Amino acid sequence: MQQHWKRQAQACLLPLAAVLLLFLTVPLVIMIRQSFGDQSGAGFSFANFMQILSQPFYYDAFRNSFFISIYSALAGLVLALFVAAALARMNEKAQERIILFINMTANFAGVPLAFAYIILLGNAGFVTLVLQHMGISLQSFFNLYSWQGLALTYVYFQVPLGVLFLYPAFKGMDQRWAEAASLLGASRFSFWARIGIPHILPSVLGTFIILFANGMGTYETAYALVGGTVSLVTTRIASSVSGDIFAQPQIGSAMAVLFSILMIAVLIANQYLLRLFRRDLK
Repeated sequence: MQQHWKRQAQACLLPLAAVLLLFLTVPLVIMIRQSFGDQSGAGFSFANFMQILSQPFYYDAFRNSFFISIYSALAGLVLALFVAAALARMNEKAQERIILFINMTANFAGVPLAFAYIILLGNAGFVTLVLQHMGISLQSFFNLYSWQGLALTYVYFQVPLGVLFLYPAFKGMDQRWAEAASLLGASRFSFWARIGIPHILPSVLGTFIILFANGMGTYETAYALVGGTVSLVTTRIASSVSGDIFAQPQIGSAMAVLFSILMIAVLIANQYLLRLFRRDLK
């Protein structure tokens, strides 16, 4: 009887396995195979990788994506820490309402987010016209269609995502911990240094990695806002696959492979740091 239910459970997993195979495994294999192909589609070559690593055009895309992701992840993480800490101190009803709003905000990204910023802060945006009416030129110190605009929009969707991941860590901190530490003579600083920060640090490191990966993989917002003005990995991959003049799917696949290696290296570094941290706590 147990074997019968086990076979039925395995049969129910077949549709999931088929979806994973068709939409994850097969495209991944094709991408890796194509990245080592030449322009004719036949043969095996490292020319695509050599071209990406040797030309500043592609190097700038990786550098820009890396720094904008680091900046947005750090800024989003710091702001999310304050929001999550304050949220955990509120009453249950307020927490539920705010979490619902944060969930909606975290999913407001892509082209709609870029369009909303254009309406507000674009050359003819609402805030721009209001400031212009007051005698203040927004374009003199802020350009939405540049690095400044990208940084602002990236931080916008990084903060709510960071709050969703950090909130459970702060919620899991029992107020009695601080009270017990105070009774034993520990200061507020000692409590956070010895108990609070070690408790939330694994969540902080994990959240930073998620925010960094989210920033690296962002495409719709960046493309709708700056197009090809700021070179990013995601926009370069898309232009290589589609091509304004002619497509270069081999280059796009090679960039995607390098992008995947970079993300895997970041994840491995994060797991290594977590293991070191947990070992030091023991």
